[in-house]
Amino acid sequence: MKVIILCGGKGERLREETEYKPKPLVKIGAMPILWHIMKIYSYYGFKEFILCLGYKGEMIKDYFLNFEEMTNDFTFNLRSKEKRIIHHNQNKLEDWKITFVDTGIDTQTGGRIAKIKEFIKKEEDFFLTYGDGLSDINIAALYKFHRSKKKIITILGVYPSTTYGILKVQDGVVQTFKEKPTLEGMVNGGFFTCNKKIYDYISNERECVFEEAPLRNLVHDKKAAVYVHKGYWQCMDNIKQAERLNHEYESGNAPWEVWKK
Repeated sequence: MKVIILCGGKGERLREETEYKPKPLVKIGAMPILWHIMKIYSYYGFKEFILCLGYKGEMIKDYFLNFEEMTNDFTFNLRSKEKRIIHHNQNKLEDWKITFVDTGIDTQTGGRIAKIKEFIKKEEDFFLTYGDGLSDINIAALYKFHRSKKKIITILGVYPSTTYGILKVQDGVVQTFKEKPTLEGMVNGGFFTCNKKIYDYISNERECVFEEAPLRNLVHDKKAAVYVHKGYWQCMDNIKQAERLNHEYESGNAPWEVWKK
């Protein structure tokens, strides 16, 4: 199974970082959030990735083309005609196969998924996610659930916490106060498992937004299942959320690092 990662958005609500780099390259600790996402999948044995590139996609290509040098110490011998680069402490090498697909600067999510269809011809199912969310989700359990439901798509359902304190007020008097509570409603956590029949619902138009007509029609046709996840989940939609993820990482409490458990 391949893992499709949507990496093409402009990340305008994280402009402090994305003015200079694509959102998937924003760092959590020493490594880009994209690397953390890929580590989650590879821990469960899914190591073939297709990156749907757009905004500043050339930076993502360049990062992985120079991955060994970007993540390890090395010696560069300008005078050598044979082994010019000698790598040291190679502790971040990954056995990943990555396909880079330029899906357009302004292409919407559905349009990006449509553009990589030719790369998953052999597979019946594939994973799909965004390049800005982390979770301690058990990918193997998610896939097993998807197969048992026999639907076209399985959506990860999560209960996010708000970054604000919630006040309950009556007649101008505070009745209760909850600091950063978990919201009552379930939301789309962005980790999908899809059957290739999903392409019956996605148009080839650049303006096709996956989260609008395609998902609505899948729900209407009762072709969508939900895998409820009550564990850790956090997106990186703005600078506060990026700072939160970095704080969790630096404090040694990074629940998404399932590969360290």
